[in-house]
Amino acid sequence: MLVAVAVVLALATPAAAVELDAGRLIDLTHPFDASTIYWPTARPFQLTPVAHGMTPGGYWYAASEFCAAEHGGTHMDAPVHFGEGHWTADQVPLDHLVGPAVVVDITEKTARDRDALLTRADVEAAERRNGPIPDGVVLLVRTGWSRFWNDRARYLGTPGTDVTQLHFPGVDGDAAHWLATTRRIRAIGIDTASIDRGQSRDFRAHRAFAAANVPIFENLDALDTLPPRGATFIGLPMKIGGGTGGPLRAVALIP
Repeated sequence: MLVAVAVVLALATPAAAVELDAGRLIDLTHPFDASTIYWPTARPFQLTPVAHGMTPGGYWYAASEFCAAEHGGTHMDAPVHFGEGHWTADQVPLDHLVGPAVVVDITEKTARDRDALLTRADVEAAERRNGPIPDGVVLLVRTGWSRFWNDRARYLGTPGTDVTQLHFPGVDGDAAHWLATTRRIRAIGIDTASIDRGQSRDFRAHRAFAAANVPIFENLDALDTLPPRGATFIGLPMKIGGGTGGPLRAVALIP
């Protein structure tokens, strides 16, 4: 979705205020409904109507209740998800949820290997093409996997609940540590169900980013519409007190 917009976004401190003027907003979020993909062992999204119709007073009224796991659909992993004592969902500062976006495209690798990993070499190759990645960016990993969103079995690698059969791309653990500590990214996002590939058993990428208090955005959409540099990422999750993550509305603004 593209929308003309003129807005001033104030981040956590006045010094971090960023002016976003006359750009295009692109929705990077999958809808939440009965078909939304969740981790195979998690509770799926449920929307239960409470009221839907005309009232005795003659006016329309509609309301529903929803229930879902924290980690499903387009969502944020708070650092506490894999890092004891680190930020919970409500503690993640706003300036870690908004920032300049750098997109690294590994679709050629994932076309050959559904278990492909973003490596440090991939990032360094992107830097040779587009220049060094500055500190404080939101790194977005484009695998192309969002095109399978409407095919749960293809997206996850299995139609069932056996997590040993998951197959989708992710981020290499060593690359995650390097990105968090040397490139000092403020957040990272990916268009798959997890920042670790489906066949991961040790979740090293999750652990590396959690240790550095780097929020993770998963199940993003439409990364193919973003340029390698120049967009601004805005990812605002539900502010769940003590939460390990939560549903996310992610957008990007292109000048």
